[in-house]
Amino acid sequence: MAGNREYTAITIYSPFFMRLPRAKQNDEAARQPNKSLPIEACLAKTRVSENKKSVSGRNVLDHCSIVGEVARELLSRMPVFLRSALFPDGTELVAAIHDIGKVSPSFQEKIYRGTDGYIWNTLDGLSFSNPEHEKNWGGHAGVSMAAARARRIGKYIPEIIGQHHGYSPELNGLVAEDEVFGGNAWQKMREELLCILKDSLKKEFPAIENALQAKAIAGLTTVADWIGSGSFFDDPDEQWLPLIKHAVDSAGFVQPEIIKGLGFSEIFSFRPREIQQLLIEQATQPGVYILEAPMGIGKTEAALYAAYSIIAAGGATGLYFALPTQLTSNRIHDRVNDFLKKILAPDCIHRQALLLHSNAWLKEIEMGADGGPGGNWFNSGKRGILAPFAVGTIDQALMAVMNVKHGFVRTFGLAGKVVILDEVHSYDAYTGTILDKLVEALRKLQCTVIILSATLTKERRMNILQQPVHDISYPLITVSQNHGESVIETTAVVPGKNVVSIQSSSYFDLAIEEALIRAEGGQQVLWIENTVAEAQNSFSILAARSAGMEIECGLLHSRFIKADRERNEEYWVTRYGKGCDELRRQSGRILVGTQVLEQSLDIDADFLVTKICPTDMLLQRIGRLWRHGDTFRPVGAVCEVLILKPEFHSALLNPEKEFGPTANVYSPYVLLRTLVVWNDLADIVLPEQIRSLIEATYMEIEENPMMLKYKAKLQQEKAKLELLALGGVSEGTKTLPESKASTRYSEQESVEVLLLRSFLFDRNQNVTNVKLLDGSDLFLPLVCSKKSKKEQRSLAASLAQYTLHVADYLAPEVISVKNLDWLKNYFYLGDRDHDESLLRVAIVGQDEELRSLSGQNASSSYRISYSSRLGYRAIKI
Repeated sequence: MAGNREYTAITIYSPFFMRLPRAKQNDEAARQPNKSLPIEACLAKTRVSENKKSVSGRNVLDHCSIVGEVARELLSRMPVFLRSALFPDGTELVAAIHDIGKVSPSFQEKIYRGTDGYIWNTLDGLSFSNPEHEKNWGGHAGVSMAAARARRIGKYIPEIIGQHHGYSPELNGLVAEDEVFGGNAWQKMREELLCILKDSLKKEFPAIENALQAKAIAGLTTVADWIGSGSFFDDPDEQWLPLIKHAVDSAGFVQPEIIKGLGFSEIFSFRPREIQQLLIEQATQPGVYILEAPMGIGKTEAALYAAYSIIAAGGATGLYFALPTQLTSNRIHDRVNDFLKKILAPDCIHRQALLLHSNAWLKEIEMGADGGPGGNWFNSGKRGILAPFAVGTIDQALMAVMNVKHGFVRTFGLAGKVVILDEVHSYDAYTGTILDKLVEALRKLQCTVIILSATLTKERRMNILQQPVHDISYPLITVSQNHGESVIETTAVVPGKNVVSIQSSSYFDLAIEEALIRAEGGQQVLWIENTVAEAQNSFSILAARSAGMEIECGLLHSRFIKADRERNEEYWVTRYGKGCDELRRQSGRILVGTQVLEQSLDIDADFLVTKICPTDMLLQRIGRLWRHGDTFRPVGAVCEVLILKPEFHSALLNPEKEFGPTANVYSPYVLLRTLVVWNDLADIVLPEQIRSLIEATYMEIEENPMMLKYKAKLQQEKAKLELLALGGVSEGTKTLPESKASTRYSEQESVEVLLLRSFLFDRNQNVTNVKLLDGSDLFLPLVCSKKSKKEQRSLAASLAQYTLHVADYLAPEVISVKNLDWLKNYFYLGDRDHDESLLRVAIVGQDEELRSLSGQNASSSYRISYSSRLGYRAIKI
């Protein structure tokens, strides 16, 4: 065994090697003591002991063996169709060798320095090691990559193990035998470790066929590393092999138990409509299925039942339901929860809905350091993509094909699933380009893709499928099975129609009066703006004007902390949703919001006020009107929309002025085309006019010179966005932090902001006392032991409820990481080496103004405030 082998002494490099030319580095190394650590003394981890001391944890050999066995266990739980397509024999060996680079002098000196009582550079073989130099080659992951390259074990394997912390290391010409890595002797030790792992797993290295397969294996490797780094394996004196299955179970990788043979009506308590039945009949095997149908027709139920049929037949491993925003995903959660309760066996753990936004899941699931509190993936927005069943955002799915940190983990998480992409539209060239690449990749990942939309153009369908389409009927199902030769297009008849009266006005005050009159008459009014600031302003005016009247006013947008957002959403959806007649009779209401109100929420309004926006979004908003035929309506209510829009000729001359902030959100050319299409409409009939309105907005026509100018600008911008998007998904480009690799085009980065009422250090108890915005207290230990891991997860999940994301320029100013050290066990604070955005923290005073931790203004450029009523507000100073 390892303790009986001989070990070769090794030359150690001096602290100033990286400042010297290669020849001088080697000359200097030759003068250093010729000693090394034995392989079993090479540590992989430290741990916190019961007396809160940092002590030695597992060694590298144990840790690599654990990760290899975890990978083997994960593979054993996959269906044959997925393993055979993406994970060739020997894949677990790739995962096992991920940390061979920890057998290097710089890493060993670094990790021993992390143990209490160690005196720097006192171990034999580490006398001259300087861990600071690791940043020159990407740390131990860079050494792993160099060591694998030296063994010539395949094109993709070195890159896979090099990027297991999210980024591809930049070796800057260094090779495995260089003295900075310990020279030939330490490379021989790494090769010996590699041979031990091969013998232990009884595997040879796999033949990896392409880059996408490599991404899936890279994801498996990283997830296996996270699980193998968890608290189950902290104690180096404990036998680890019996813990493997339990650790994988605890990470949530448990095969779901599906009840087979259920009919549609058994799951949803109503019979399927014709269009739903057609999708169910056709979605029988992996492929891409596009369902275009009007709002409120039951597209969600059709997609969920199709997913159930495929999963029950063994054609998929689970479900990822991707929605446009986190706000909308929270509402679909309840519907998917009910669905899971029907299709999963009573004792299946997934009946508890291991869903993306669930704080309970974050508290219970154990997934190692990176997947735990303080880690990059202890985040409800990311972790769900690894669960068998999850509702999440489209952004997380799109990052599976982007060169973004841990994009390959998302690739692994989606492999083999039914992926439902909801609310896909024609407008956005940037996101659309990435989405096309995602669909292409999902096919190769053995996924079934179901795309739901009320508003697609024929051209957009062709781009998604990368195949010709012909039919422009509506509603329509377009099918492209993975092994089919041509596209199948099928239409159906939707019973009933909705006639919507169209009003238009350029007068904001008139719209205010009309909304108040409708609400005073008992109607449920919806008011949709195109920016958060405009929504906050309109809400403030309406709330002030309705004071003393029996009218409720509410506000929904993306800049509320999670706790307030979920509470507001629950309150308003239960008043505007289906089956709320008793509440609707109590009073009239006005709900103001942004684009979140047009997407996926089952909201039924009596009257709609909306700012002008592109036709596809406008139809989505109108789809919130008179959504259900059996909903209570006050006497005198009419299915009607008031569109706030400028006069065409004024907008043509000066679109930026006439459209205002809307011109920064949507293209002036598309807005002008929308004005032309809607200008003379007194009413529209839905769903029969949906297709013609969309095609009329986007079709090629002869334009006047001014419109041609705006069109040329749009085409230039579209080409730029498509290039940017393609750059983000192309192989070989630099991996970006998630904060800098946007799935939606924006010139500004988005950062996470934590809002607190106060905080106080208690040095005697070694805790931080944090007061939350709701007045409650949390006590955050500064040091967390193995026994406190569950408490740590619970505290981190509770703190996460008081965060939101805003554009960098609107956020509180950056705080030094050392001043946030008290939060490092509960939040990922960013990686400065890769220029990642850090967490921003601010204190909310009783006056609702945000201040820095030192009591100064949170921003020198904006006056920032927060309230549960208005949300996050930033006003230019």
